[in-house]
Amino acid sequence: MQIGNLDHVNVRTSQLDAMIDWYSNILGLRQGDRPNFPFPGAWMYAGDQAVVHLVEVDGDPGTGSESDLKLEHFALSASGRSSFEQRLNNAGERFNVIDLKDVGITQYNVWDPDGNHIHIDFTESA
Repeated sequence: MQIGNLDHVNVRTSQLDAMIDWYSNILGLRQGDRPNFPFPGAWMYAGDQAVVHLVEVDGDPGTGSESDLKLEHFALSASGRSSFEQRLNNAGERFNVIDLKDVGITQYNVWDPDGNHIHIDFTESA
């Protein structure tokens, strides 16, 4: 067996609607088809791929507030760097930028409404 690519991440949340809005409006993902699971949630798509699965839970989602995080962040590659930065600024989103010139990537570090850390990677040509 050989791993190809990461298929998706699964994020638990107690504020499903706010997370759907954020992943749609800030990251530009779209809500799409999802199997009929016996619990609420949403699948967020980049093109034809469901890259973020949101699962609604009651109470504390257990993300972003643990003292010993098990998953510090996940990353997505993207194009359209200037329009993304403008979207972040227009929405008043907190972010920081790290230029990794030695590998040709600029990372935009953002945090969703539950505090999950995501970085969006742009190549020099993006």
